[in-house]
Amino acid sequence: MADPSSYRPKPGQIPDSPGVYKFRDEHRRVIYVGKAKSLRPRLSSYFQDLANLHPRTRTMVTTAASVEWTVVSTEVEALQLEYSWIKEFDPRFNVKYRDDKSYPSLAVTMGEEFPRVQVMRGPKKKGVRYFGPYGHAWAIRETVDLMLRVFPVRTCSAGVFKNAARTGRPCLLGYIGKCSAPCVGRVTPDEHRKLAEDFCDFMAGRTGQYLKRIEQEMHEAAEDMEYERAARLRDDIGALRRALEKNAVVFNDATDADLIALAEDELEAAVQIFHVRGGRVRGQRGWVTDKVEAVDTAGLVEHALQQLYGEEQGDAVPKEVLVPAMPEDAPAVSQWLAARRGSNVSLRIPQRGDKKDLMATVQRNAQQALVLHKTKRASDLTTRSRALEEIAEALGLDSAPLRIECFDISHLQGDDVVASMVVFEDGLPRKSEYRRFQIKTFEGQDDVRSMHEVLTRRFRRYLQEKEKTGEWIQENGAGEVPAEPDPGAEDDGRPKRFAYPPQLVVVDGGQPQVAAAQRALDELGIDDVAVCGLAKRLEEVWVPGEDDPVVLPRSSEGLYLLQRVRDTAHDFAIRYQRTKRAKRFRAGPLDDVPGLGETRKLALIKHFGSVKKLRSATIDQICEVPGIGRKTAETVAAFLAQAAPAAPAVNTATGEIIEDDEDTAAVAPAVSPPERGQQV
Repeated sequence: MADPSSYRPKPGQIPDSPGVYKFRDEHRRVIYVGKAKSLRPRLSSYFQDLANLHPRTRTMVTTAASVEWTVVSTEVEALQLEYSWIKEFDPRFNVKYRDDKSYPSLAVTMGEEFPRVQVMRGPKKKGVRYFGPYGHAWAIRETVDLMLRVFPVRTCSAGVFKNAARTGRPCLLGYIGKCSAPCVGRVTPDEHRKLAEDFCDFMAGRTGQYLKRIEQEMHEAAEDMEYERAARLRDDIGALRRALEKNAVVFNDATDADLIALAEDELEAAVQIFHVRGGRVRGQRGWVTDKVEAVDTAGLVEHALQQLYGEEQGDAVPKEVLVPAMPEDAPAVSQWLAARRGSNVSLRIPQRGDKKDLMATVQRNAQQALVLHKTKRASDLTTRSRALEEIAEALGLDSAPLRIECFDISHLQGDDVVASMVVFEDGLPRKSEYRRFQIKTFEGQDDVRSMHEVLTRRFRRYLQEKEKTGEWIQENGAGEVPAEPDPGAEDDGRPKRFAYPPQLVVVDGGQPQVAAAQRALDELGIDDVAVCGLAKRLEEVWVPGEDDPVVLPRSSEGLYLLQRVRDTAHDFAIRYQRTKRAKRFRAGPLDDVPGLGETRKLALIKHFGSVKKLRSATIDQICEVPGIGRKTAETVAAFLAQAAPAAPAVNTATGEIIEDDEDTAAVAPAVSPPERGQQV
């Protein structure tokens, strides 16, 4: 590990002007490229105390062995140079979006003598016009089949084209009128190129002029009594309109815009882009990236814009780009986009109306893409096995922790303090064994005491269940052998409730929470369960009795699994805390009526509608409420007559009050809580 002070530039060497900088490792490989409005403060920020740096930045500066920079005149030039260097050097510590190659595009090879329409995947090529991406290749082929009636552009491969030219006989599409057959000279190269350009213009959203032109030709043919030609033009209009119907209309005007949305967590981010042309969604694409460098949402947006438009020119860059957060150098990015397009580009965050609604749809797609990515990653058996092995190695365990339990504390400013326990077995959630806890001994913002209480209660129940079911018995001093099956055991033979112990306990927090969890186990005499904690801010793994955390590599599958377990417990705890908060019934003066419970308070409020109307009701009217006797009605009336008027009763729930369960744990609901960003 290199010491950043060994290659730190001397004071006064770094210029105070815009520029781009490169960090290189000991082998002179570029490992990071960045840009800055002013190089001096930006580069100086990398050489502060390592403890103050983000973990990913700390790893980068300790991996590097030198830094160099290039001064430019404007921020736009810095943006362009940064993009060029990232493409050239592919630095390991820069954010790199993995383009989703499963999305095909409709491509027109305008660089060839006779342009060809085809389905293309992968990186874009020069001299090719792209439309999309589309969700499925068959959707492209259906659209092309409809369009060829009006724009009979070549679709055959080079081999078929050459064979037709050699034999002088066109292919089937040439015979049925869906190809202009340039291979046999039916049209000249210029005429065929004009067809291809019209095809591209129509796909780019300039549809109205073609429909009007063909309609006019149809009417002229009908007036000239050329009914067969008029009928063919009518069918062409129908084909074009059916092609347009395949793209959803999202804006009434002819808006050309790209909408970019992000879904992210501490380690990864998913980007979704909707391409809107002529007010219709013409395509969609998505990326996923590992958050290698310390970057926020604005930085991710800037990197996405660079990758999306770095190779584009002209109309491929729309007039409007809608983003969830403005880049740090928004004016420079706008100028860069305008230079790519050749005219002004509006870069902004949608605030209201249809564009904001569509942005919400794009955001949901980004969240689903991140969920799908995580689900695929978690469902792979080999990956899960590697994750468990990495955790065992990092924590010094004798074997992989096949059962992991994670605990988290949740409260709202010290009120309604609750805890959650989630269970992962073989790297997958076991939702039937999720548990929820109410903190009983105290109220307040003390996560350490709460964690100690929850772990104590959970493992005390484990010891009680173990003793109750007779999990092990001694037989003639020959050692421990399994007991007879317990009648209360589950169908799979596993003891119910808390009798099945984990190999690893994970707590959401740092060193204090880990120490509290270990102290709870020590007090109960449990020494065969490992404990660790995962701190959110820096994703560091803490173990009991250690002053320094265990830092797993960013790409570690073990860290990914621990993060997923922690996030699941966190979301489960938040859901339970919100449920309890919603159950809390506030009925104003009725709260102080002696002997009046939650159910009857709710019945009174439902019947009269407000405390004000209840205050003016007679005793006989109060007795009409189900569950309210005359004695209770007299007590309520007397108390309200003495009490000062108060604010109307408020029910923060939907009208139903459920008595709090005072059991140690509550079984998880049938529908498990989603993970971060609506994850499953």
